[in-house]
Amino acid sequence: MDSARIAAKGGTRRTARTKSTVREYVEAIVLAILLTVVIRGLVVQAFRIPTGSMEPTLLVGDFLFVNKLVYGSEIDIGAAGHRFIYYRFPAIHPPRRMDVIVFRYPDDPSRDFIKRCVAVEGQTVQIKDKVLYVNDQPQVEPYVVHSDDKILPATISARDNFGPVVVPKGHIFMMGDNRDNSHDSRFWGPLALNLVKGKAMIIYWSWDAERNMPRLNRLFRPIR
Repeated sequence: MDSARIAAKGGTRRTARTKSTVREYVEAIVLAILLTVVIRGLVVQAFRIPTGSMEPTLLVGDFLFVNKLVYGSEIDIGAAGHRFIYYRFPAIHPPRRMDVIVFRYPDDPSRDFIKRCVAVEGQTVQIKDKVLYVNDQPQVEPYVVHSDDKILPATISARDNFGPVVVPKGHIFMMGDNRDNSHDSRFWGPLALNLVKGKAMIIYWSWDAERNMPRLNRLFRPIR
């Protein structure tokens, strides 16, 4: 009888220990998931460069960390195209000229784009024969490349001759560094600040698909 009770108690303890261990694993997994969601949603997000519109600053196959705190992190919960909860925290500072920014594409907010902010609200933007003017001043842009020698008139395209337009309140003007191969604010207009997701900060990995090898010289390069 006593042996049976001892065996029963031993079995109960083992069962309790097993349940306790399983519970610890479950809690650890849930905590890891919550931390991942919080960090990705509010602090930092990874982003991959899919096109060449920001060359040579960013190359196809670059992987970036995007700072979501600086412009105000978002809580954005929804499903099946419906938003249930949305809140944007106060920004540390608003987007500034020359910042490289990840944002929701205005014509399709489910897609993320990355471009450079070239003007903020109240500033006048104009492009004359591929040269960017802000408030009538030509801009020095060492990061910009032009791959096409042809200059298109404004009657054909806004690519090389554009404006002048004043950036409205609550908006910024975005352009790709690869000016002749970028679909940006010249074509779809100034970007509303509520579409901004974060500031591109650093390249943490880069893969050259043509050579099938990493670009080690680009690792941990800050984005300017």
